[in-house]
Amino acid sequence: MTFSEATIQDLVKEHYGLDVTVKALNGYDELNFLLSNEKNEKYILKVSNESHPFPFLEAQINIIQHLKKSSISDCFQHFSINKQGEELTKIIRASKTYYIRILNFLEGTFWVDVKTKTTELHHNLGRFLGNMDHALQDFSHPAMHRGYTWDISRASEADDNLKHILNHEKRRIAGYFLLQFDTEVLPQIHRLRHAYIHNDANDYNILVQGNRISGLIDFGDMVYTALINNLAIACTYAMLDEKDPLAVAATIVEGYHKVYALRKQELDLLYYLIAARLCISVTQSAYNASLDSNNEHHFITEKPAWDLLYKLIEINPIKAQDTFRKACGFTGLINEDDYSDLLEVRKKKIGRNLSIGYKDKLKIVKGALQYLYDDKGKTFVDCVNNPSHVGHCHPVVVRKMQKQIATLNTNTRYLNDAITEYAEKLTATLPSKLSVCYFVNSGSEANDLAIRMSRHFTRQKDIIVLDHAYHGTSTVAMEMSPYKFDSKGGSGQMPWIHKAINPDLYRGPYKYGDTKAGEKYAADVQRIIENLKKEDKAPAVFICETLLGVGGQIPLPENYLKTAYQYVRAAGGVCIADEVQVGFGRIGDHFWGFELQNVVPDIVVLGKPIGNGHPLAAVIVTEEIADAFNNGLEYFNTFGGNPVSMATGLAVLNVIQQEEMQRHALEVGNHLMNGLKGLMEKYPIISDVRGHGLFIGAEMVKDRITMEPAVPEIDIIVEKLKANGYLLSTDGPLHNVLKIKPPMPFSKQNADEMVRLLDIALSEL
Repeated sequence: MTFSEATIQDLVKEHYGLDVTVKALNGYDELNFLLSNEKNEKYILKVSNESHPFPFLEAQINIIQHLKKSSISDCFQHFSINKQGEELTKIIRASKTYYIRILNFLEGTFWVDVKTKTTELHHNLGRFLGNMDHALQDFSHPAMHRGYTWDISRASEADDNLKHILNHEKRRIAGYFLLQFDTEVLPQIHRLRHAYIHNDANDYNILVQGNRISGLIDFGDMVYTALINNLAIACTYAMLDEKDPLAVAATIVEGYHKVYALRKQELDLLYYLIAARLCISVTQSAYNASLDSNNEHHFITEKPAWDLLYKLIEINPIKAQDTFRKACGFTGLINEDDYSDLLEVRKKKIGRNLSIGYKDKLKIVKGALQYLYDDKGKTFVDCVNNPSHVGHCHPVVVRKMQKQIATLNTNTRYLNDAITEYAEKLTATLPSKLSVCYFVNSGSEANDLAIRMSRHFTRQKDIIVLDHAYHGTSTVAMEMSPYKFDSKGGSGQMPWIHKAINPDLYRGPYKYGDTKAGEKYAADVQRIIENLKKEDKAPAVFICETLLGVGGQIPLPENYLKTAYQYVRAAGGVCIADEVQVGFGRIGDHFWGFELQNVVPDIVVLGKPIGNGHPLAAVIVTEEIADAFNNGLEYFNTFGGNPVSMATGLAVLNVIQQEEMQRHALEVGNHLMNGLKGLMEKYPIISDVRGHGLFIGAEMVKDRITMEPAVPEIDIIVEKLKANGYLLSTDGPLHNVLKIKPPMPFSKQNADEMVRLLDIALSEL
């Protein structure tokens, strides 16, 4: 619709008998004009189209007239009456109906333009909103019962526009918060108080004079919805660009509660409602961008909205709930007990040798991508939880799992599309030779099955492993894990297990700079084969992690696997690549660790990241091995390959590929390695930094010459970082390697902060 300033001037004269000058203003979905008369009195004229039909415009008049009877009546505009004695003037142009209304001009500074916002101002905003909502308790109008995109109660609909957010990290965060809305808020909405609300107390609609709210304009977003949504919206916009957004929101909540009492149930959802409003905003901006919109109002809060979403995900929801409850005088949620009761029950009822991390125990109650939240209100950046490969509660994975488990879960005796679709997609990431899948429930079970198949194929029993290796908790996996059988309480080495030297370029006999180190370390595998020959034996298996995990976060020397595989195959053995910890793009350079060594194993074992924490693992073999294993004895696994696991695995794989996580791991991993190498130059305690992508180890020593492990120093460092919100762990035979294997959404900002905190912790040693 087009209405020139001259046309508006004529219409005002014709219908209102006023002589005015006219200036066009910016507007979102209505045309707005500033009118001035000869006395310099100012008015706002609005032109509405079919998107705001007559009953809805009538409702706007009614709600403002209702508020004019309240204690805050001077904060709202009033309508000018036309020559017919009406607030609305109907105009028909080119067969289209428009409505004109003129409102008085309210004095004040828009909230967005107030440079310094005091605690008193935030408190008064809360009081103003509380007074308004209290005054509207007995108001109603049927036109406000409408389906509206900007109604927070309908935030789930924003999920449809997630696809328009092209940045993977941003789409993931918005998706996470919309998932939380569906999980935490949606089941509660019907229990909340509902009311007729303004629904848009944003930073361009609130007027301020000093520390007082002098006006609230634009009732075009009003709707009948959950009462708490009105407060959530005001908090959202007041939190933008604030250093401590939670404190700002708490002050507003306190002011509101003073004049119109809130309920605990409403307060407990407020954090999620604020996030949901932001998600509606950023998805609408993305949708409008996809339409090539040039309306600046479509994008006016996009950057500060994203900034706030990034801050929100770092705020523990329990801390937010606790803060809002206490602001209203309720008892908080956070319990400062020392877990002694819980530890006592655990001691009685849970296996005694199930270890718990950290000196001061953690009770983690919620996860969000690379973040973990405890029950005390603290947020932690997870730097070690590599099973949650694509992030804790990744929205795409969770929704696929939810849908499948609500549809069907059963065993593999029935035909199902998911298992074949996943097998095809998974094997497409591997060399063509590796083409047959067996799905199981854990890396331990996968390694167990891989050994069974290898022994069946070769008719041999002996297994070559690396010293300090770990391959799982089943009986067979424990037997081939020196990390377990050589440790305190271990069963010792079985005669069919043979340990090859750890190819460690830092502590081993062949060091960095030795171009033939890989071949020299592989010679120890050949030594074992020669010794077996003397007993008329041959190896069934050589199994090796493609980057060594508990062995010390060690990348293999160049040509190590190529040479070792040649020796093993020449002796009739099978080569297994254990990708349980390092697969699925974590190393950045490649999708699989074995690709770093330019080899193709006979069997690949997958676990941990394959299901993002869901119990899923796989053994992938050649046609030849699969045919040999199909010897008439049925292989059946009740849960291996069940529909829920397959839907999960497929979702994880799709997310890795669609969100370009391998490239992200390479970029962030290199950035973090550079930061750690900078610390190594500064602090002699760090003696080696190694790894690929987001699989990194930093070795710590008391002395670089003697290489004495820096224990307990490394434990002190880990505890210091935990106290500052970063969860790390130690690894290696001497327990002196800092282990860094975060969920893949771990960002450069997380890396920088981790290095900064590590710098401080090292300086304090």
